[in-house]
Amino acid sequence: MLFERIMARGISHNSYIIGAVGKAVVIDPRRDCEIYLEIARKNNYAITHIFETHRNEDYVTGSLELQTRCGAEIFHGTAMNFSYGKPVHEGDIFNFGPLSLTILETPGHTEESITLVLRDQDAGDTACMVFCGDTLFSGDIARTDFFGEAQKEEMAAKIYDSIAQKILPLGDGAILCPAHGAGSICGGDITDHPFSTIGYERATNPHLLAGKDRFIEQRKTESLYIPPYFRQMEHYNKEGAPLLHHLPIPHPASITEARNLMATGCQILDIRGPTAFAAGHIPGSISIWREGISAFAGWILSYDRPILIIDDFNQDIDDVVQQLIRLGYDNIAGILNGGFPAWTRAAGNIGTVQTCSVWQLKDILATEHVFLLDVRDSKNRNNYGYITGSHHIYAGELAGRVTEIPRDIPVYIYCDSGYKGSLAASILALHDYPAITNVLGGMTGWINAGFTINH
Repeated sequence: MLFERIMARGISHNSYIIGAVGKAVVIDPRRDCEIYLEIARKNNYAITHIFETHRNEDYVTGSLELQTRCGAEIFHGTAMNFSYGKPVHEGDIFNFGPLSLTILETPGHTEESITLVLRDQDAGDTACMVFCGDTLFSGDIARTDFFGEAQKEEMAAKIYDSIAQKILPLGDGAILCPAHGAGSICGGDITDHPFSTIGYERATNPHLLAGKDRFIEQRKTESLYIPPYFRQMEHYNKEGAPLLHHLPIPHPASITEARNLMATGCQILDIRGPTAFAAGHIPGSISIWREGISAFAGWILSYDRPILIIDDFNQDIDDVVQQLIRLGYDNIAGILNGGFPAWTRAAGNIGTVQTCSVWQLKDILATEHVFLLDVRDSKNRNNYGYITGSHHIYAGELAGRVTEIPRDIPVYIYCDSGYKGSLAASILALHDYPAITNVLGGMTGWINAGFTINH
């Protein structure tokens, strides 16, 4: 038997390849799909089937991309009219030698969500693995708010019933293989376990332990962030994303080409850390550190303007491109050849962001009138507390709420450690705020300094 889990970090996405007797199945493939072909070739398997457990919202699915490489058939749930692939229904069975995959329709996260149950017929009818997509996670149940306030109660009831009536009866020993892990925006608080079992979730998952009525009540009042790029992902994954054929290699843009791109309104994506960005950057840049691209590019970047990437040494750029491509950003115009040092040598204009330590901030708060902005997410603010007098706007939502920030007093920004603060500072700089300071160390530094925290 062939089995491998492939994780795409940043979006915390899990996909799987399984197979027997030379035939392989890929479940929830990512767009940069070479890894599945490599695994299949290495093990002398042919990929014959591709299953999508649902229309995903947080990344571009790789079904069509993979199909063009290997000719496999694509299968989706029947409750949505996809423009590609074939629908599957409750009880459909697909056989691969001694292995079988049985389809369960498990709506709730989305209407067309399906679960695939793997059995080894040589070992009997017991469920071996359960590929549950975005229905049941380790320690969590997938979000149910994508259809708006009016349907929150209905979708919460559907997902609970899907789990209680179809997944839990498969047996406590069955291994759960969800489509996302800890950090995914498709859940509220997924635990950091690569796998789980039905029995473990039955015994420990707080949402299951709460019972159906309490779970529904919780979901009716739950408020989770919905990045604007989700709409683009939903469109791509229903209608089919443009084919790549290979991971693109960014064009090394010369200084002249970079200036021409800027003159026509390109997006300047600075992927360096907050201290480098603060010390000097190309005016008009958006500061998203490379490990934060998956989490924040979809909040800030548009799909209709070219993207110019700025780094210092242009190393490991494939990782940056992968993150953007997985979010559907095919509009990468290039990366500045020679990085930011080349810009400085060419006498390009430089912007800066003022920074301060938490010790300096404490003194400033005691002596000056400033606007203190907390750009962490709500969960971190609620769980770890906040600095007295701070105003809260999540970094992802700041671009749409800048009118709430005063212009006539200095703005001091803090987050967990300074990275989201740098993003927020770059957004305010784009809107010509005159006095912006990023607090390096953020709430982590404030706590470690022993300063007072509000809850």
